[in-house]
Amino acid sequence: MSARDETHMPTPLKVLLGNHPHTRLLKDGTVPVDGADCRYLESFPLPSAFARMVRDLAYDICEMPLATYLQARDAGIPVTLLPAVLVGSTHHRALTRLPDGPQLGPGDLVGRRVGVRAYGQTTGLWVRGWLQEEYGVKSSDITWVTTEDVHVAQYVNPPYVKRSWSQRVVDLLHSRDVCAAVLGPKAVGGQGAGLIPLVADAESAGQAWIERHGTISANHLLVVRDDVLRDSPDAVLAVYQALRKAIANTAGERDDSPAGRAVTAGWSASLAACLEVGGRYALEQRLIRDPVDVAAIEKQMAFFDA
Repeated sequence: MSARDETHMPTPLKVLLGNHPHTRLLKDGTVPVDGADCRYLESFPLPSAFARMVRDLAYDICEMPLATYLQARDAGIPVTLLPAVLVGSTHHRALTRLPDGPQLGPGDLVGRRVGVRAYGQTTGLWVRGWLQEEYGVKSSDITWVTTEDVHVAQYVNPPYVKRSWSQRVVDLLHSRDVCAAVLGPKAVGGQGAGLIPLVADAESAGQAWIERHGTISANHLLVVRDDVLRDSPDAVLAVYQALRKAIANTAGERDDSPAGRAVTAGWSASLAACLEVGGRYALEQRLIRDPVDVAAIEKQMAFFDA
C-alpha cells in the first residue's frame, strides 16, 4: 500500500455503545460512518464498560451515564461530552418498596435506609434530586446502602453511604435491610417486578418535573477521549453525525413518553437545562466538588453542531 493510500484510510476508533434502536443502526452498518473505521465493542453488563472508560480510558468513544460524566469531569478525567442523549426518562417510579412492606411515602425516609446500586448511579442522582426538591429530604438524611462501587475510582463516598455485599438491590429489600430501593429503568421491569412506587402518581409527578425544569432527565450520554478528539476531530465528528442521523431515522420507533422524547442529538436549551439541574443535584449530593460550568460544556460542543 502506498503512502498516498494510507493517508486516505479511515481512522480506526474503538466505540462502546449500548444496544438501542438508534445505536444498532450504526453497529449493523445501516447508517455508515464515513471517515472512521468504527470497531464496535460490547460489554455485558453495560455498566462495567463505564468504569473501564473512566478508570482506564479503554475506548475512544463511549456511552456514559450523566452522573459518571459529571464525576469524571470533576476528577479531571480527559473526556469531552458529545451533544447526544442516548437514554433518558423521568424517575419518580424508580423509588420503590415491597407491596407487603411499610406503607411509606417519600417524606417518611428521613433516618431510614434506602438501597441503590451505587451512590454514583444516575437514576439515584435524579431520585435524590427530586426528594430534596419536592419533599425536603436531603441525601444526607438517608443512609444509602449500595451493592456496587462508583465508576470513578478517585471518588470517595460520603459517610452516609454504606456498602452491602448483596448482589442485587432488590435483595436488600427482601432481606429487610432497607425499607425502599432505587431501581434503574431496566431494573424496574426486571428485578423490580411487583414493587410499588413510593410516589402514588409517579407519572404525573414526573411530568410536573419536566414542565418545571424544561427538560427530560438524561441517563446516558456520549463521550470521547480528549486525545482522540484532538488528533482525529473529523473522525469523531463523522461518528456524531452518523448517530444524529440514526436518531432521526428511528424517531418513529419511539413513543411520546418521556423516555421516547429524551433521545436527542444536538445542543439545545433542554440539554443545557438537564446539565444545569443534574450538576446542581450532584453538587448538593456531594457527588462533585465544584459547580458545573454549563457554558464551558456548550463551548466544547460547538464543534459538533457547527
